[in-house]
Amino acid sequence: MSNLENDIKQLIIDALELEEMSTADIATDEPLFEDGLGLDSIDALELGMALQQRYNINLDAEDKSTREHFRSVASLAAFVRSEGAAA
Repeated sequence: MSNLENDIKQLIIDALELEEMSTADIATDEPLFEDGLGLDSIDALELGMALQQRYNINLDAEDKSTREHFRSVASLAAFVRSEGAAA
């Protein structure tokens, strides 16, 4: 697992105040919504804002591909890398 994936996992925990979780509790390929981690639309907004601040990337809620970027930690990491914003 890459440092970026671990960083995104920690960002999820911090941004959503999931204090009872650790990065080890979040599977890299696990869905973030519904049956996976169980995030909802409010969580998506908060996570999106945190990602934009941390990595200085633009997320367009109207763009249908944005939903795919939020599928899992792995897909978020791939998107951050594709934007050239990896820390």
